[in-house]
Amino acid sequence: MTFDSQPTTYLLYIDTSSDTGTVAISRDEKLLAYKSNTDSRNHAAFINGMIDEVLAEAGISLQQLNGLVVCAGPGSYTGLRIGMATAKGLCYVLDKPLFLHNKLTLLCWQQYYNDPKKQGTYTAILTAREKEYFISAHDNNFVCIVRPQHILSDKLNDFIPSDKETLIITDNDFISQNLLNNSKIRIVKNVSIIVEHWIIYALEDFKCNISVNLSSAEPFYLKQVYTHK
Repeated sequence: MTFDSQPTTYLLYIDTSSDTGTVAISRDEKLLAYKSNTDSRNHAAFINGMIDEVLAEAGISLQQLNGLVVCAGPGSYTGLRIGMATAKGLCYVLDKPLFLHNKLTLLCWQQYYNDPKKQGTYTAILTAREKEYFISAHDNNFVCIVRPQHILSDKLNDFIPSDKETLIITDNDFISQNLLNNSKIRIVKNVSIIVEHWIIYALEDFKCNISVNLSSAEPFYLKQVYTHK
């Protein structure tokens, strides 16, 4: 008697939310191919070529993909639009599902996933502009307790608990320096997405069919665009 093995899942990942644009492909929980580009001004020029390269390295075609996964923000407005437009276009043509993830959630997740002790809370704080931040937090069961949002600096302390062990992931030196004396707070300044951990998070979404509606999907801007006259 033979048993059918579980079907293989191929996912394509796109992240153009920061200065470094990345494209990757996974097979189930394994990273097959990864490419990056550090020229933030030319994400649009490089992204399609990077997709072709990772497909070739993984040895699969676009049609073999089971879905596309995008880090949809917060981040650079232009970068977010490039990544989203590319992914949505492919999803429409290939009739594949699209999965959107918030960078704040992914940063909390990869610290939670790697932490055997499990802190009381995991809080991601990214600089939006001077005295403005993007913030989100999860508890030690990875339940979201602070939804991803944009706040001003005078509200920051309202979101940092002083009575429980807290891990803060941030790119901001001012925040780091002002919290160093709090024995209950641990600071992590690595705000790069670890693709291998993103794969695990995304695969669970795929299995649970937590995809988005293509027609209404948009980046997680979290704040209004500033214009200069």
